[in-house]
Amino acid sequence: MEGTLLPIDWLHWSLAAAPIVILALLLVKLRWTAQQAGTTGMFVAAAVALFVFRTPLETLAVAGAKGVWDSASILFVIWPALLLYHIMNKAGGYEALRQGIVGFSRNELFVVVALGWVFTCFLQGIDGFGTPIVVVAPLLVAIGMKPVYAVAIPIIAHIWAKFYGTLGVGWLATLQVVDLDAATIAATAYQSALLLTIQVLLGGFTVVWMYGRWAAVRHAWPLVLIISAIQAIGQIIVALYEPVLAAFIPAAIALVALYPLSRWRRYAEPLEGVPDRPAMEGSMVRDVADAPAPMGVLMSFMPYVLLTVLALGTSLIDPIADLLRLLTFGLPFPDVTTGYGVTNAAVERYSVMAPLTNPGTSLLLTSAIAWFVFRSRGYFKAWEATGPGGLPSVGRGVLASAVPASVPIIAFLVMARIMDHAGLNETLAYGIAAVAPAYVFAFLSNGIGIIGAFTTSSSTSSNTLFSDLQVTLANLKGLSVATILASQSAGGAIGNAIGPANLVLGASTAGISGREGEILRKTLPWTLAAFVLTGFATLLMIMLGM
Repeated sequence: MEGTLLPIDWLHWSLAAAPIVILALLLVKLRWTAQQAGTTGMFVAAAVALFVFRTPLETLAVAGAKGVWDSASILFVIWPALLLYHIMNKAGGYEALRQGIVGFSRNELFVVVALGWVFTCFLQGIDGFGTPIVVVAPLLVAIGMKPVYAVAIPIIAHIWAKFYGTLGVGWLATLQVVDLDAATIAATAYQSALLLTIQVLLGGFTVVWMYGRWAAVRHAWPLVLIISAIQAIGQIIVALYEPVLAAFIPAAIALVALYPLSRWRRYAEPLEGVPDRPAMEGSMVRDVADAPAPMGVLMSFMPYVLLTVLALGTSLIDPIADLLRLLTFGLPFPDVTTGYGVTNAAVERYSVMAPLTNPGTSLLLTSAIAWFVFRSRGYFKAWEATGPGGLPSVGRGVLASAVPASVPIIAFLVMARIMDHAGLNETLAYGIAAVAPAYVFAFLSNGIGIIGAFTTSSSTSSNTLFSDLQVTLANLKGLSVATILASQSAGGAIGNAIGPANLVLGASTAGISGREGEILRKTLPWTLAAFVLTGFATLLMIMLGM
């Protein structure tokens, strides 16, 4: 195809897709663990790059090293998150949280919506890197949800907030890699928010349906529509004026709206008329008279309130944020190329990370404060009475759960970098464009974003990889650049629902490492539905000349 030296034919396109197809097959069909599937996918990608896409060993080595470095920011979240999980668990904090939540609302479905959807999206508005998943999954397990659902629900629920979340990091990344005029920038921001409305509604109703099927939908549809209106309409309005806050502001309003909604009789009383609750393995409301929690509900919420305050302070208070951003790390890499002319320029500081503004720092500080407060109040006594306790014991628990989670994350990101540096991702995108007429390409364009997010487990990385290419393809097809970029952004968010690293993050903090394939089987149908609906919406926007 014009504009590339890569061979765009069925053989090369199929082989470029092989690592993704094999990875999905191993996880979903053969039920391999993430470690097994991730390392296999990595080696398949390396073999295809080396023997089919003329990628020198030096390029593979550089791509692999970049992948390892890319994983650092994610691992810096998951290790402190697991530390906080073990501290809370050993202190009895989750049981106290469950009892406190029961006091807030006796309606189990309302609580699932509040935690699994609204609170998750609020966290995504200020902190990304998987923080909403690793924080909320253990909370859902604590109220009696099956671990697989406890991971799948927050993954699906917060997708709409991925692009404008983390204070607009995906939006800002897109503007860095494409050159747009002011009118196109404004149109892209508006149309992206429009397409993300699909994810808001589909996410909310999917959460409710997963909990209790159609009976739950009949009970919760007013709640879902109210929260969806706040999130979707709020995001559209704020995106017109300040895209950086387009996810945070409506997510925060939705969180505040939970209190008056919880007083509504429909959601204040215990849930009735929902006999089938496949997401739950027990009732949130239990007989707690004989087993009082070791701490009060306010104390059990303390770590999460502290985490929110730290995240807001380090993100929204400019003098603090600017000071913390002074400490940065980035690794130098040489320029590398392939036999088909895919070149990656030399960089002095690749993927610069500011550790003090990374959510991992907030999680680490929260864990340290929680440890000292809980220990000073004697909340660990019951745990320590059963055997050797103390911080070394917590450390061993973190190590035992974090190492199995870290290996597949590194493997997934190394695979992503190899596919990028060898031109496999570019071949996939050009291949779709080569066989698709203009309107068909418009329908499929969000699929390119999904591919990028699936391989990298990041909407920001997907936009960085494909936004410029999508602009090129839009111009070649005579399509609206703003609409195609909006479709790419929506697809980049959607793909996070099946991003392997996200599955590993959730599985590790829910205590089900090795069952990532089960989680993927829950999120994959939602992803396919979102892809199709977004494709039709993109096509409609093109036909209407938006």
